[in-house]
Formats: sequence, C-alpha cells, structure tokens
Amino acid sequence: MKLNFPKITIYDRYIFKQVAMATFVAILLFTIVWIAPEILLNTIKRALAGEYGFKSAILLLFYELPKILDKAIPVGLLLGSLFTFDKLSKDSEMTIFRAVGMSFQRIVIPVVVLSAMLSVFCFLLEDRWTPFSENKLRAIRGEVYTSQYIYTQKDDSGHPLMAVITSNAVGKNLNGIIVLDFSNKVYQDVHQLTNIYSAKYGQVYDDRWELRDISNYNISNDGIYFDIKHMDKLDILKGESAKNAYTLMSYSVMKERDISTANLKNYLKLLKNENLMEVYNYMLNKYLQRYFHPFVCILLGILGCLLGFSKPREQRLIGFTIGIGCVFLYYITLPFFDMLAEKGIVSPYITSVFPTLAFMGAIYAFYKIKDM
Repeated sequence: MKLNFPKITIYDRYIFKQVAMATFVAILLFTIVWIAPEILLNTIKRALAGEYGFKSAILLLFYELPKILDKAIPVGLLLGSLFTFDKLSKDSEMTIFRAVGMSFQRIVIPVVVLSAMLSVFCFLLEDRWTPFSENKLRAIRGEVYTSQYIYTQKDDSGHPLMAVITSNAVGKNLNGIIVLDFSNKVYQDVHQLTNIYSAKYGQVYDDRWELRDISNYNISNDGIYFDIKHMDKLDILKGESAKNAYTLMSYSVMKERDISTANLKNYLKLLKNENLMEVYNYMLNKYLQRYFHPFVCILLGILGCLLGFSKPREQRLIGFTIGIGCVFLYYITLPFFDMLAEKGIVSPYITSVFPTLAFMGAIYAFYKIKDM
C-alpha cells in the first residue's frame, strides 16, 4: 500500500520559514528578558566574589535554559505566528492567498507542523533535560537535599504499625530519628504505643533502615514509660517498606520538574498505595500537564494565526494585547489549578485539561468572530 503524503509547496516553505524566524526571535527575547534581571546578575556577582569560576558561571546559565525555554517556546509560537500573519495581512499577501481559494485550515498547516515539532521539544525538555539540568545546577552550587520526613507503616486494615520521624537526612545518612512502635490495641480511637526509639544516627540500605546509638523507652498501657534501655543497633522498615520510605523521603523535598516522567509515574503509584492523597493529586495534576502543555504549544500557534488575521487598516495592537493576555492568564492560573487539584476540590483530570479546553474555546470563538 502506497502512502500519499501532502505535497510541500512554495507557500508551505515560505510560511514555515517566516514563522520559524519570528518564533526564534521571540523565544530569544523572552529568554534574555527572563534570565537578565536576576539569574544573570546573581551569577555575575558570585563569579566576581570568587564563588564560581568562569566555566562554572557559564554552565550555570546554560543549565538554567531548559526551564526557561519550557515557558518561552509557547510564548514564542504565539508571538511568532501572530507577527507573521499580521505582517502578511498588512501587506495584502493574506488576501491573495484567500483569493486563490486557500482555506484557513490549509493556510495554517505550516504553522501546525512547526508547532508540533516544538511541542515534542517541549515534552523532552520537561521529561529529560530539565531534571538533568536541575541536578547539574545543584552540583555546581554545592546544594544538598536535607529531608525532614514522617513515614507511617500500616497494616492492610490501615492500622499504624510504626511511625518513623526523621529530623535530618542527607542522602542515605540519617540523623535524629524517632520511631514510634504502636500496639495492636486501640483505645477510643487512640493508637497505643508500646515502644519509643530515639536514635542519633541511621543508615538506609536497600532492604532495611539501620539505626545506631539508640535509647529505647518501654511504654506501659497507661502511656508512661517504665524502662529505658540502650541499644547499639536496630533494624526497621525491612524489605519493600524500606524502599518505599526512602523514595517518599527523597521525593518529598523535590519539585516535580526535578523528576523525570517515568520516575514521576512510579512515584504516583507509590503515593496512591500509601494513601497520601493530597500529594498524589498535586503530582497527578503535574504529570498530566506534561502531556497537555506541549499540546498548548500547537493551540497557541493556531491562536496567533487567528489574531494575526486583520484588515489592512486594523490596529495591530489589539491582536498582540489579546495574545499576551491569553498567555498571562494561562501561566498565572496554573498555580490556582494546582491548588484545586491538591486539595481535592476538582479532579486533577479536569484541572490539567481545563487550560487546553479554554484555548480550544478561544480558537473557536476567534474563528467565528473573524468569519474564517
């Protein structure tokens, strides 16, 4: 079976080139404006103070690019397509394209192709390059994650078996650990303690957590300790629980952009199994956004084309104002949707897809208003 691909015309190459150049300039300007005020000045100050060498300073700026480009690409596509189509309209070139029978759907095909290519690039940024860059930035700055975490081990019925409170964890090295060992008895919905372990140090292994230099307080049924013992070592959270607790503790201090898509998916499964629903809802919303955000790139490219369509004497400022307003609303409302998902007010499946549906609605509205 022979596949017939659409023929690439001179028009397609012309529009693709024009929009690509305008988009590149818009992305470049956005990146410069974003990086110059704070990131660049702070890097220069620290370099002059001797905190960074010249090579480290350059690498710092380079590794800041992925998370900036993630926001710059959608904005660049909107402004690039808007500027190009506005110029085509003002020069009456768009009138010629319409006069020879080209529909709006046919006219925007080169923009859709360019937007699709950049949307794939956007997804790769969030999936691979941003987590990689964040790790590199921390290494250059000498930053180390310090975790404070409470892990509760439960049985199948949800009854707590053990609570591990870690006050200071750096990697797999633990400091200041308190372990609450629960009894099987419950009094008026209060879970009775049998032992409290206070350890100065600890180490995380693949199959267990090992505590050292421990004070063990035996608790009576009245909730009063009646005996204190000293222990050199104690193994807790053995097997799968040890791995789960370490994963949860490690990811608790990370932002979602620090985690690759595959690891984020596994993290979501673990959060659901541990019934940590607030964190689960928030992370699920962020996980779904990774797939919808690249699609927004395509929608912004099409929206820019629509806003760029104008009459020869129509004010150019109107389209640019609406476009910037749409992008501003998109980015400023994302934290609001994150909060709605985290608190369980609205399903993450709705909060993650709503901006995409809103842009689709805006495209349909402008398509009707401009009578395309």
